[in-house]
Amino acid sequence: MLVKVHGSAVQGIEATLVTAEVNVVPGFAAFNIVGLGDKAVHESYQRLFAAFRNNDLYFPHGKRVTINLAPADLPKEGTGYDLMMAVGLLAGTGEVPPDRLATHLVMGELALDGGVRPVKGALSIALAARQQGFKGFILPAANAREAAIVSGLQVHGVEHLREVVALLRGEDGPPPTQVDIEAEFAQSSRQYPVDLSDVKGQENIKRAFEIAAAGGHNILLVGPPGAGKTMLAKRLPTILPPLHIDEALETTKIHSVAGKLRKDDSILSVRPFRSPHHTISDVALVGGGSYPQPGEISLAHNGVLFLDELPEFKRTVLEVLRQPLEDRVITISRAKFSVEYPASFMLVASMNPCPCGYHNHPDRECVCPPGTVQKYLNKISGPLLDRIDIHIEVTPVPFDALSDERPGERSEEVRERVVAARRLQELRFSDHPIHSNAQMGSRQLRSICRIDAAGKALLGKAMDRLGLSARAYDRILKVARTIADLAGSADIRTEHLAEAIQYRSLDRDGWAG
Repeated sequence: MLVKVHGSAVQGIEATLVTAEVNVVPGFAAFNIVGLGDKAVHESYQRLFAAFRNNDLYFPHGKRVTINLAPADLPKEGTGYDLMMAVGLLAGTGEVPPDRLATHLVMGELALDGGVRPVKGALSIALAARQQGFKGFILPAANAREAAIVSGLQVHGVEHLREVVALLRGEDGPPPTQVDIEAEFAQSSRQYPVDLSDVKGQENIKRAFEIAAAGGHNILLVGPPGAGKTMLAKRLPTILPPLHIDEALETTKIHSVAGKLRKDDSILSVRPFRSPHHTISDVALVGGGSYPQPGEISLAHNGVLFLDELPEFKRTVLEVLRQPLEDRVITISRAKFSVEYPASFMLVASMNPCPCGYHNHPDRECVCPPGTVQKYLNKISGPLLDRIDIHIEVTPVPFDALSDERPGERSEEVRERVVAARRLQELRFSDHPIHSNAQMGSRQLRSICRIDAAGKALLGKAMDRLGLSARAYDRILKVARTIADLAGSADIRTEHLAEAIQYRSLDRDGWAG
């Protein structure tokens, strides 16, 4: 008997329909799985046999069984096809009626006792199922909430093979999982465990963060140990505009494919904050592997990627950041296929000014030998620095500020100003394929960031006296445009330029001594 059961394969963050054609016929005892599956797929036989025997279900070990995972030229990997093959065997041997198989997708890993374990990419599969016109989706209970946010699809979360049998026989099985996505999203979209008001002092750094958030600018913090660089960086997501529902769905898809969603999560409603250790490999950062998985830059999509102690990262790791920072997408190519992951994130990096950490410190003396500071800075390439709009020095917080018990400005208040500035940019770039000032190219820069004669004179003096590099010119104009947006000004005035010039510390001639 030939039975067809539908499932899905995830490539990148999109899902492709996969059909398990299960053929059970009399003949020499054989069990073959074809269709370009990896080792985990071929090991399914052992899991299926044990699960069937441990639950008193008939397993056709004395017959000729062929399972074709179509399309046969699409690579299949992982254990998520166990459940669809099990359902095919059950229907092929008459254990369950095949009525619902044409209208439902089935995915899940089987344990030897018949338990159903979670799979990756459930949200992407659910979205593809709705697009393909399926009515329902049978999947592990641990993945049910993330799949249930897709409207118009009945999602049945199962914990055991017996529950699947009951569902297909029309008996009392688990009811469809229901999630009020709008209510959950509205309730938790602004909930963060930290707040900008937790930070004492550092008003100039908070201002730089507000500008970075308003314009989508990458930012580099330079300062001694204990100055609060990491504490500040963790609070940047709290002042970014709240996620739109479309951004939340895309972000959730990436985390679902990577297997990073918790059981109780249905949708990621706050912007992600990723902080990889400096020993990370380039593959772990950008994504990859024989069957590519998203890396840290894609997990930070629509959020913040924080690189602490930037010069300690391997040079090759830092260099792979250049293309994603520019294109906001990462393409991973293999011999037979390629996948594309979104990578639109804000980069926040921190570093000590020198190996000992106290170069330019107001109270402590740097003990590094001559030339060491410049050698330390040279670990970061010019092209990477070129993609960071704001460089700012972080100084230690004085005792008076630390002991001040007056509450600081809350993240919510700063976020309101950021959102207002972003609205201006949405209107400005409505006819352009960009969304923030940081994404402006040379053409937009010349037409949008016009400055008057006084502004040109000020910028010219700054370039000469401070020894600013040519690459600093465009960055200053972009940041000045954001400062003007925060002030509600249509024009870039001299005070906006003066403030923007302060945020190019590493470009100043002689900064490294």
